[in-house]
Amino acid sequence: MYLTARELAEPPMSQRSKDDMETTRVSNLDQLKAELKKRSERDRAYLIVLAGADVGKMFKLADGETTLGRSHRADVRIDDDSISRFHAKLTLTGQEVQIEDLGSSNGTLVNGEKVGRNALTDGDKIRLGETTILKFTFHDRLDESFVQKMYDAALRDPMTKVYNKKYLLDQLAQEVSYSRRHRTTLTLLLLDLDHFKRVNDTYGHVAGDHVLVQSAAVVQALLRNEDIFARYGGEEFCIVLRGISLADSGLIAERIRVSIEAHVFRCDETELRVTTSIGVAAYDGTSEAVVLIEAADTALYAAKGAGRNRVIVKYET
Repeated sequence: MYLTARELAEPPMSQRSKDDMETTRVSNLDQLKAELKKRSERDRAYLIVLAGADVGKMFKLADGETTLGRSHRADVRIDDDSISRFHAKLTLTGQEVQIEDLGSSNGTLVNGEKVGRNALTDGDKIRLGETTILKFTFHDRLDESFVQKMYDAALRDPMTKVYNKKYLLDQLAQEVSYSRRHRTTLTLLLLDLDHFKRVNDTYGHVAGDHVLVQSAAVVQALLRNEDIFARYGGEEFCIVLRGISLADSGLIAERIRVSIEAHVFRCDETELRVTTSIGVAAYDGTSEAVVLIEAADTALYAAKGAGRNRVIVKYET
């Protein structure tokens, strides 16, 4: 029997088949192990707000200690008057998590039982104060992404991606409560795009949608991370500014007005110019959030009545 050079260089077919099968088997096993490991990696510890302020919000726990409380210096800040400034502490070590009450006024409850220091397991419910309930859980990458998307969908306007009206009203109530308690400055800007119906009627609703999205982007670029910017309804937007005087808030409003007036709005081949009217008001330190909104709305109405494309600051509520 004669063999060619190629045949001499290659092992017999039966041997090649065995080697190929073994390589494939090992490779598949490695992939399977990696996939199983990935699927079982529920090693990210989180708190999810089930009731109280910021329902649905997730807080990822870092290794070591995490403080919970009403204070701005707490690692997880929860704005609830029935929660102490530093209410409780979580300690994460690997996969083990301990919760410890820090001498709070209303106590810390885990699954309905008051605790001083207690180990947490996946799914435990933590109650702080009168209204706040948190769920402790471990998540994997897929869980984290899904929950975050659900949270964003509940809080964001689907078109402009800024906060929606519900989130605004919830947060404004908390901001008013904080401002009243700590005597800090709180101002509100109410914006309305001028003659927006004319844009829709002339250029169509697609162009109108582009104007809304681009207007939101222009405004967002001028704000701080801590400012609350939301779509209030239709072509109206609302901004909540913390710790800024009424006069300085008026300057911010004027900067926004000028930026929108200077912006060229584009939709396909169409270029548009749009202006905005803005009403500005400050919290008076005693009333409810609705009074602040009404004051800003009154100033906005005055801006429109004065010819539009202007800022009116209401100095008395």
